[in-house]
Amino acid sequence: MQTQSHKLIKTALLACALALSGIPTIQAGGPPTGAPGVLPPQSHPYGKTYAEWCAASAKVFLGLPLAGHPALDTNPIFDASYGQTGRVWFLGGPFGTNERWSTIPVGTALFLALANSECSSLEGPDSGFHGDTAAEQAACATFWSDHIGDVFCVVDGRPVANIGAYRFVSPQYEFDAPTPWIFGDVGGHGTSVVDGYHVMLTPLSAGQHTVHFGAMFHFAAGELGPDPVDLPLDMTYHLTVSPSRP
Repeated sequence: MQTQSHKLIKTALLACALALSGIPTIQAGGPPTGAPGVLPPQSHPYGKTYAEWCAASAKVFLGLPLAGHPALDTNPIFDASYGQTGRVWFLGGPFGTNERWSTIPVGTALFLALANSECSSLEGPDSGFHGDTAAEQAACATFWSDHIGDVFCVVDGRPVANIGAYRFVSPQYEFDAPTPWIFGDVGGHGTSVVDGYHVMLTPLSAGQHTVHFGAMFHFAAGELGPDPVDLPLDMTYHLTVSPSRP
């Protein structure tokens, strides 16, 4: 059985891709004043609420095979295109301090999974991450994400303001997991809910950009063991936006 802390480590990154067009860019060399291309939490980016984007990204993340899974890859030369299609790419990162150097096509928007947790019908009842109904899964995911603190996101040196407003609970979604999958030895068809902090960025302009984000999962003594447990996440992407799409 996986430990609860191991499960949390693997839930740090949710990645997928969705399509959009006709949107502004953040200019290389420094974004404009104010929020650096961040779409507001009350908005419906490209026809979906933030919560719906969370569900869509999680569905793809849970369906990826273990080989090359972006939640497990600590290679600093990172293929950001893995598992992605369309013009919105979802990026996150494993726990600990990590840096990635990646290339993305111009016109690509980014949905950042800063820190989150999910609970599903496929995980065992004794795992601490199981639920059958939407309400049970949401309550479970919210319990774990209530342990997230010190959340931040900085784009080209500009912090995202009011980061606490970017926490969302997704609707229940269906997914198909391979065998083995990221959270178990046996996959299958399941349902899940994800709760956590996510930020949608409009596309970056061609050139060099830096996206830095992180958080801390904190557990008091007795929650994961006899001693307090802190699980930091500090992720830096050094992005090269290519001037043309392939």
